[in-house]
Amino acid sequence: MRYLPDGAQMQAADAYTIEELGVPSLVLMERAALKVVEAIHERGIDTSKTLVVCGSGNNGGDGFAAARLLTEEDRCAEVLFVGNEASLSEECALQKRIAEQMGIPVFTDIPGKEYTVIIDAVFGVGLSRDIAGRYSEIIRWMNSQNCRKVAVDIPSGVCAGTGRILGSAFRAELTVSMACVKAGCELFPGKYFAGETVAAPIGISPDFFREDSGVCFTYDKADISGLLPVRRADSHKGSYGKVLMITGSRGMAGASYLSARAAYAAGAGLVQIYTADDNRDVIQQLLPEAIVSCYRDYDCEQLTDLLEWADVVCIGCGLGRSQVSEKLLLHTLKETDIPCVIDADGLNILSRHMEALRHSRASVIVTPHMKEMSRLVGRTVAEIADTRIQTAREFAKEYGAVCVLKDSRTVVAREGRHTFINLAGNNAMAKAGSGDVLAGVITGLAAQGMTVFDSAAAGVFLHACGGDEARDEKGVYSVLARDLIAGIEKVLLKQDRGED
Repeated sequence: MRYLPDGAQMQAADAYTIEELGVPSLVLMERAALKVVEAIHERGIDTSKTLVVCGSGNNGGDGFAAARLLTEEDRCAEVLFVGNEASLSEECALQKRIAEQMGIPVFTDIPGKEYTVIIDAVFGVGLSRDIAGRYSEIIRWMNSQNCRKVAVDIPSGVCAGTGRILGSAFRAELTVSMACVKAGCELFPGKYFAGETVAAPIGISPDFFREDSGVCFTYDKADISGLLPVRRADSHKGSYGKVLMITGSRGMAGASYLSARAAYAAGAGLVQIYTADDNRDVIQQLLPEAIVSCYRDYDCEQLTDLLEWADVVCIGCGLGRSQVSEKLLLHTLKETDIPCVIDADGLNILSRHMEALRHSRASVIVTPHMKEMSRLVGRTVAEIADTRIQTAREFAKEYGAVCVLKDSRTVVAREGRHTFINLAGNNAMAKAGSGDVLAGVITGLAAQGMTVFDSAAAGVFLHACGGDEARDEKGVYSVLARDLIAGIEKVLLKQDRGED
């Protein structure tokens, strides 16, 4: 796993490294400049005519140092200084003075010439105000140039915590981030402006963030083997959990099948589907491995018995919003204390009965997409999109639940835990049934004894990696929800074989 700090968190780590560990700021700056130049060369970017655009803070100091290193390599590097002389940080002033003494051209007016690459070192992670005036004009000019574009630490104008665009922003194809990639470089729309992101070690240890649960994190594919439950040689189906799927109203057998099939694919030992009676024949044909129990109306005793049988329950996929569905959800929340995944129609019903969630003894995982989250919290989709991490955290804290807020960058939050941001997956997954598969994967992992947070975070990531496999197989247009399950199976098979 790797951390994705925001600006304030990164500045705290930087200050700790300088003040507590005693690493001089100039040493960090030299390392940063070196890593930027290395990353540019590794990608074969032509630096024969380089323009570094520098502000007056330490990000600008990194830029001056990078221009000096390129000059020492006999490249032609020039600097457009757009900062304020009176506001120069001590380190940036020193780097600027060295560059000038080396004869590197440093000017303040927009040049009338062409470059092979522009390096953005105007604003760093501390920017919190909208960019306007001359700075906005400079960034527009930088973006308009027909050349390669690289950002130092973060593209100027991208909010380091949310990815929001602060008025205007530099559009990089490569962002070389110091120590850790910043959350705003991976959240949309910031990701559009950051391009490829690479974390450059400069002496600031990511371990600094371990005790701060406010710092987000993500997984990479190399982490998968460490996320999965252990499969013991001496085991049986009961070792891997009994799943109850309360899914599928009349005519919605597909949602029941997809979620149950995904739970099996994730490793659950036994799955029982509790569904509308009309769905029995279809489900038994599609998934003979599952137990199928049915209802015509709300049966309190039957549901209680099923909940007592189960180790984990998933409710809501294709459930509908009828009175029967409402009673099934409220009964489940009231009567059980096992892990409970609530998805789809279960969330729409829940939005009218939030007190039931507050008072439930179950360890609840909610999996809303943006519109469902809007109903749960009474805010617009646009408002949630701008504050997705904060919204998920607030919901998790208020209701004592794990919140899986689904979007192109799904967020998983629980109070007291680092918030997970998913960076895997792709737009081929935007198909009906994808959410049913995710709910099933999370449920299947929880059945095997994983904590509700770990099963949610690992489930989201595994689901997304399965989506990447499916896209590689089918392309971005033709992937169906069932292909995601096949993709997940491929991911797990590669783990079994020790493949990347």
